[in-house]
Amino acid sequence: MAFRTEALFREDGYLADAEAAVVAVNERGGIILDRTVFYATSGGQPGDTGRLTLADGRAVEIAATITGETKDEIIHVPAADSGLKPGDRVKLAIDWERRLKLMRMHTACHLLTVVCPFPITGAAVAEDDSRVDFDIPDAGFTKEDVTAKLMELVRADHPVSTRWITDGELAANPTLVKSKNVRPPSGTGRIRLVLIGADGVVDSQPCGGTHVRSTGEVGEIHIGKIEKKGRENRRFRLRFGPAPA
Repeated sequence: MAFRTEALFREDGYLADAEAAVVAVNERGGIILDRTVFYATSGGQPGDTGRLTLADGRAVEIAATITGETKDEIIHVPAADSGLKPGDRVKLAIDWERRLKLMRMHTACHLLTVVCPFPITGAAVAEDDSRVDFDIPDAGFTKEDVTAKLMELVRADHPVSTRWITDGELAANPTLVKSKNVRPPSGTGRIRLVLIGADGVVDSQPCGGTHVRSTGEVGEIHIGKIEKKGRENRRFRLRFGPAPA
């Protein structure tokens, strides 16, 4: 039986804490809540870490957050046996410093797909070094040029927002999907778009991840390396901070 967790982060990625009730603890000790601010690993973005605190002050450290039988079932993986049971009330607190880095980096990855408008073949978001792979027969890009264009978008401080569309709207606008091999989940009746710029004038693509509210919050970013991964695959590595001299 799959449970459904209300994913508060889908509407507000800046929620760092909340209160919730335990609805189940699975056979591996994974904790399922009725609602959560913890993002579950998906789409190349790692799940949140943090802690749950009971009314008596006892804290349960959360080492990872993953999805269960469905994307709506979010499982909080404790670092040790939690001792929690259904009905327990807990206060949630994510590792906010880590989450903010992931939000900044994930938004930077979206900006990279604007600078490099080619089919995406893979991606992984991390706190300090992320990657996006593109299907590019001949790269024709330099680290310096891509970094300069990325920083133009960052300094423009474009707003970042979300909106929901229907499965039918996505089917009618297939170019919204930038991934070459992976389609966004459909069948639920609605799909979440992440928009950069007013009404998505800079970019618009399906994404369930968390992002900052404006490109200016990404901060200094640069391309650390462009790697050849196969005949038509190029890997761009994103890193925080100015490019090394």
